[in-house]
Amino acid sequence: MSEEKLQMFRNRLAKVYRHVAKTARRQGVTCYRIYDHDLPEFPFCIERYEDKLYLAEYQRRHGMTEEEHDQWLEGCIPTISELLETPDDRIYYRERRRKAGRQGQYEKLSSEEEFFIAREAGLSFKINLTDYLDTGLFLDHRITRGMVREEAAGKKMLNLFCYTGSFSVYAAAGGAMQVDSVDLSKTYLNWAEANLALNVAADPAKQRFIHADVKQWLDEVPPNTYDLVVMDPPTFSNSKRMKDFLDIQRDHAELINKTLRAMQPGGILYFSTNYRKFQLETEKLTATSVKDITNATTPFDFQGKLFRYCFKLVK
Repeated sequence: MSEEKLQMFRNRLAKVYRHVAKTARRQGVTCYRIYDHDLPEFPFCIERYEDKLYLAEYQRRHGMTEEEHDQWLEGCIPTISELLETPDDRIYYRERRRKAGRQGQYEKLSSEEEFFIAREAGLSFKINLTDYLDTGLFLDHRITRGMVREEAAGKKMLNLFCYTGSFSVYAAAGGAMQVDSVDLSKTYLNWAEANLALNVAADPAKQRFIHADVKQWLDEVPPNTYDLVVMDPPTFSNSKRMKDFLDIQRDHAELINKTLRAMQPGGILYFSTNYRKFQLETEKLTATSVKDITNATTPFDFQGKLFRYCFKLVK
């Protein structure tokens, strides 16, 4: 790697870090994204989780031998450590393949079981930077989580494809009367349950963790049950535990309408997808109101870098 290219990376990283760290301090945010593939020659995603850094390298055809790649990486890490004021032993490195949507979250890569607690908006979350491609907290939904918390008081809330339950935590903290979290992964349901227990008193009557295929499970839900729903599905999933595969472009209208059927009139559904080419088929939906809130829910550290959509639907 040439000294000139490394200096380019150093300049870019210093510039973005100055900006996002300043905004994060002002907003009291301690978990945020710093850098995301800003320069093609340095295809990293770098996120801060309080005093730790998550450093993920997107897989690419770099033309280097394994040894050359190791040397290149060893040249980058001291720069990252110095500029982001984080010692090497608090930098967690991962190589990640770009996948459609959030399929990577279900792929276990290691079994170090190294969890720590990070805080967001006064709430606590278990984070893992070693075992999975994703960390346990999707930072791009920080604002959306806050919106759910504001809406939750006295509501029956449903979190579909709940992952580690961060939306469930916010809803419970906002005073939801009931919070139901549904996912096909027992690993993530257990993680969600642990996250809830970190923040609110465990109450099986108020917090249910449902191990199910969302598509099938929605058929069993009585109509007019929920007041507030979050649905953030993977773009594509063909888990052996599912009866049918999920393709979010093909299936979203059916999924949304099934969800709306399970909701009270006037209930709110937050629907999000990471599929870059996604087109909402509004004409097929039974909602009374559909609003694109993508820009309104994009945090400062994702401005211009966020490839996901977010919609607010009212039954």
